[in-house]
Amino acid sequence: MLDDIKKTLWATADKLRANMDAAEYKHLVLGLIFLKYVSDTFAARRAELAQRFSDESDDYFLPDADADLLAAELEDRDYYREVNVFWVPEGARWEALRAAAKQSDIGKRIDDALSVIEAENPKLKGILDKRYARAQLPDGKLGELVDLVSTIGFGDDPGKARDVLGQVYEYFLGQFASAEGKKGGQFYTPASIVKTLVAVLAPHHGKVYDPCCGSGGMFVQSEKFIEAHGGKLGDVSIYGQESNPTTWRLAAMNLAIRGMDFNLGREPADTFTRNQHPDLRADFILANPPFNISDWWHGSLTGDPRWAFGDPPAGNANYAWLQHMLYHLKPTGRAGIVLANGSMSSSQNSEGDIRKAMVEGDVVEAMIALPGQLFFNVQIPCCLWFLAKQKTIRKGEVLFIDARKLGSMISRVQAELTDEVIDRIAGTVAEWRGEAGAGEYQDIPGYCRSVGLTEIAEHGHVLTPGRYVGAEEVEDDDEAFAEKMQMLTEKLGEQMAKGAELDQLIRQKLAGLGYEF
Repeated sequence: MLDDIKKTLWATADKLRANMDAAEYKHLVLGLIFLKYVSDTFAARRAELAQRFSDESDDYFLPDADADLLAAELEDRDYYREVNVFWVPEGARWEALRAAAKQSDIGKRIDDALSVIEAENPKLKGILDKRYARAQLPDGKLGELVDLVSTIGFGDDPGKARDVLGQVYEYFLGQFASAEGKKGGQFYTPASIVKTLVAVLAPHHGKVYDPCCGSGGMFVQSEKFIEAHGGKLGDVSIYGQESNPTTWRLAAMNLAIRGMDFNLGREPADTFTRNQHPDLRADFILANPPFNISDWWHGSLTGDPRWAFGDPPAGNANYAWLQHMLYHLKPTGRAGIVLANGSMSSSQNSEGDIRKAMVEGDVVEAMIALPGQLFFNVQIPCCLWFLAKQKTIRKGEVLFIDARKLGSMISRVQAELTDEVIDRIAGTVAEWRGEAGAGEYQDIPGYCRSVGLTEIAEHGHVLTPGRYVGAEEVEDDDEAFAEKMQMLTEKLGEQMAKGAELDQLIRQKLAGLGYEF
C-alpha cells in the first residue's frame, strides 16, 4: 500500500516539476513533506492532549474560565517537547497553508511558516530552507504541490508517522538522485551499499561519525539496524559533517524527522580545512566520500597530524579521506568507506606508498569488491574499505571478498545487493572475526580469502580482492572426457539431422505457395 502511495506521489510531483531542475526542485518537495509531517504530528499530539484533559474533567462542570485554562494548557510547549514533537505556531499549521494554496503569495506564506517553526524549535535553527517565495515554478504549480503533499497522511501514531515519513523521504531522495543522474550521487548513497557497511560494522553503541554525510543515509540505516537488533537509539551519538549547505540542511531534516539527536557541526564546512569535530574519536565511521576529487588541497594542510601514513597527493583526496577517518577512530574503533576501485591499486603520486604504510601498519581489516552499476547513472565501479585502528584479532591478515558477480539488476541501468547477499557478506566478515554466534570461517575460492601481509607485499601492496581469492571452483562430475565428448557429438548430430529435416519441410511449404528456391 505504502509503495503505491510513494510511486503515485513521485509521479505527480515529477509532473509538477515542469522545467525546473531536479536538484532545485528536490528541496521544495522535501521541505513541504517535512512541514506536513511536523504539522500532522503536532495536530495528533494536540488532539491526544485535548481528549486527555476532557476525560479528566468529565466528572465536574467546567466554567468558562476553566475552558480558557484548558485552551491555554493545549498551547503549553512542554507537552509537545516531552514526546519529541515539534511546536508549530498557529499560522504555520498545515491547514492554514492548504487554505491559502491558491493565493499568489503562497511561497512567502510557506517561508514565513518555516521561519516561525525554526524560531520555536532550537533543534531546527538554520536548518529549514526558506526558498519558496523565489521558486521558479510556473503560476499555480506551488499551490498544486501543496495540494499533493496534503494527500500524505501521517496518522495519529507518532511512531508510525515517523516511519511513513522516513520511507517517503528516503524514496524521494532516491528518485531525485536518479533524476539528477551523476550529480545525484553527491548526496545519496544507494541503500544496499549503506546496508552493507552497517551490517559489517554493526554500529549499535557509542559514537557514530560520517565526515561527508550527504543527506544522512548512513545514520538512518544505522538507526534501522539498532532497532532491528533490539537496541536503543539513546545508546548511539551521531556526528556528521557536510560542505554543501543545502545538503547539510537535508541531512539535518532527515535526522530531525526521526527524532534522532545529532551534531552536524556549527555550519556546513569543508571537512579537511574546517573540521567541525577536531577532538572526536568515534567508535564507528561510515562514509561515502566523493570519489577522486582533485581540488581538495589547501596549503594549510601541509604537515597535518591526520596524515600519519604519508602526505596524500594534492590531485586526489582518496587517501586523505582514509587517513582522516583513521585519525578520528578510537583505539577500538572501526571504519567502513566506499571508494572508487582505483584506490585499491593506484601507485600515482605517493598513493602506493601510503597504502603500503597502511597495510604494514595493519590497519586494513577487509576489502570488498562490489558489482558495477550500483550508483545512479554512475558507472565507476567501487569497493569497500574496512579499517581498524588497533586489531585485536586476525593480526597480520586482511580479508578479501569478491562480490562483483553478486549484484541483481533492478532496472536496465541499475543494480543492487539483495538482503541475502548483504547477510552473506556480513556473515563472512563475522566468521572471519570469530564473533560470537558466527560459524567457522573458511576460504571460498572465487569469493573470499584471508591473506597474510607477506603475500600482500609480494603483490606490491595492491588490495584488489580478485587478485587473491582465485578462480571459482568448478564442480567435477567425474565423467570421463572421452565419454562426455562422445555424448555431446551424438547430441549435436541428432540436432543437425533434425535441422536438415526442418529445412526440407520449409522448402516444401514454400514450393506449395509458389516460392521455390
